[in-house]
Amino acid sequence: MVKCNFCGNDIAKGTGKIYGKKDGTAYHFCSNKCEKNQIKLKRSNRKTKWTKVHHDLKKQGKK
Repeated sequence: MVKCNFCGNDIAKGTGKIYGKKDGTAYHFCSNKCEKNQIKLKRSNRKTKWTKVHHDLKKQGKK
């Protein structure tokens, strides 16, 4: 299973999107919402409250 590069959720086989950059790196996204937040809006997943990464950092007591 592949994890979403933005929210950290598992992506089921046959679903999701792959965004390839010119330098050869590939980003995996579970939804259009995650893709737009990272690519177009350039948001950080650590500051976006609905992502798994934010919840994990909050549990550890870090911001």
